[in-house]
Amino acid sequence: MRIATSTIQQGGLASMLRAQAELARTQEQIATGRRVVTAADDPGAAVQIQQIERSLAANQQYATNVAVVTSRLAQEEQALENAGSTIRRVYELTLQSNNGTVDFASRKALAIEVRSRIEELMSIANRQDDSGDYLFAGTRSTAAPFARVTASVGYAGDAGSRMVQVSASQRIQDGHSGDQVFMNVRSGNGTFQATAAATNAGTGILDPGTVTNLAAWVPGNYTVEFVDPTTWRVLDAGGGVVASGNYQSGGAIAFNGAQIAISGEPAAGDSFTIAPAGFEDMFTTLDRLVAALEAEPGTPAARALWGSEMNSIIQQLTRNGDHLVNVRADVGARLSRLDAVTAAREDLELELQTSLSGLRDVDYSTAITKMNAQMVALQAAQQSYSRIAGLTLFDYL
Repeated sequence: MRIATSTIQQGGLASMLRAQAELARTQEQIATGRRVVTAADDPGAAVQIQQIERSLAANQQYATNVAVVTSRLAQEEQALENAGSTIRRVYELTLQSNNGTVDFASRKALAIEVRSRIEELMSIANRQDDSGDYLFAGTRSTAAPFARVTASVGYAGDAGSRMVQVSASQRIQDGHSGDQVFMNVRSGNGTFQATAAATNAGTGILDPGTVTNLAAWVPGNYTVEFVDPTTWRVLDAGGGVVASGNYQSGGAIAFNGAQIAISGEPAAGDSFTIAPAGFEDMFTTLDRLVAALEAEPGTPAARALWGSEMNSIIQQLTRNGDHLVNVRADVGARLSRLDAVTAAREDLELELQTSLSGLRDVDYSTAITKMNAQMVALQAAQQSYSRIAGLTLFDYL
């Protein structure tokens, strides 16, 4: 069998080229630090690498989302703290003014500060985040949500909230709407609201009252009326007598698990209504306070109504403060959830990076050993080819 010289040369050349290609691939792996540079290096590992890289990219987006939501919630928490400080200052002014020794001129001076506090509260309610979006506008975050419309403050935002994906399975609201924070505050004591009739002729001043036994409370509309200055009775919406008793100034008037107190001297026919609690926005409460401070009741009956109104305002300001604390607690709970999400995401990212490194990264000791072996093989192939290529028939003649 004859083997042509050209065949021998082509075989030797092909062997050298293969060895050079394998050596170049190993050198590239060492230079890049990656075992799998192209899908051809390890098709199975390449598929897994792509899946892990997609998971890492999604994880990075979740990290960005968490950072944005955390920043926005932190700014909302600061705004809520500022609003709480404003309400506390107004509460102090209210207690200061609800004193028989404070004259009309002094109350008008206090009203001036309350007006400035209303503007301060509105500024807080219209606060913007770092990107220029309004914190308390709901989903309509590009326009200021609060503005004074004629005699009252109106809300132009909506009751919605933006949900942000912070992990593969969790979404978190990035804030609260102004409707939730400033507008929908429970009135009265949260269960019922007591009010003195504007036609009262006596000097009875109403303490708004509390629920002493929630299980015994029967929601509905009630009227406390005075048959004479010494006798009271409580009527339900149908006119039925629920309770009655002898009046004692400052004493409890109790019925159906609830009680109110009236001090002073009510006149025969005076009445006080008790209705289920509704909602009152904070700006309305502060406007009521300004109106009360600027009023100058001239008769004993008018002063009694003024006292009942001030007691109601004090109660509502207390509810405003409690409401802000509750909203702030909800913000804190969301920030705590974000901390937990961040910790879980970081653990997952570490696992993914470890898996990715195991699939993609090169083992330098193995790769260097392999490269040395390939270099020796290439040198042997080159020497073999050189010797074979130099052989001719004349060497045997």
